[in-house]
Amino acid sequence: MRRSRLAYLPLVFPLLAFAEFLAFVSVAHAIGFLWASLLLAASSAAGVLLLRREGIRGFRAFQEATRDGRPPAAEVTNSLIGLAGALLLALPGFITGVTGIVLLLPPSRFLARRGVERLASRRLGGAATGDLFGPRRVRVHQSDPVTVVVVDEQRPTPPAAAIEGEIVR
Repeated sequence: MRRSRLAYLPLVFPLLAFAEFLAFVSVAHAIGFLWASLLLAASSAAGVLLLRREGIRGFRAFQEATRDGRPPAAEVTNSLIGLAGALLLALPGFITGVTGIVLLLPPSRFLARRGVERLASRRLGGAATGDLFGPRRVRVHQSDPVTVVVVDEQRPTPPAAAIEGEIVR
């Protein structure tokens, strides 16, 4: 039986907390405890402000896409990645803060969106993701031509079987 990836979350969170503590201690050792605390508070405040901005921007992009009749999933995915980056920035910690900043940058946001689209196509299938993300680009590999022979034979269809009886209500 294959284990779900969510089963590992109870192990990941304490490890992340320990890594954040070590990162804070090393930054505090390098620049001083007061500056490290101020940097942590400023990044958390910036993350909270970005949460609101990314949420409003994503909602407006979703409305515009639906108004234009386009599939809104690209805008929704882009805004969800921005919201995740802002949330990671809002969490107190240097590792989550750096990860949040990386997710907020346009090149990495584009790569993360492509990853989410690939994950969705693997989980949902091609037809559902085509409805969500619009038409997909596919690669066609050329090979030897295939000959298809279609034979049109008129096969006699058997008469339908009828059951005689009476309908009782």
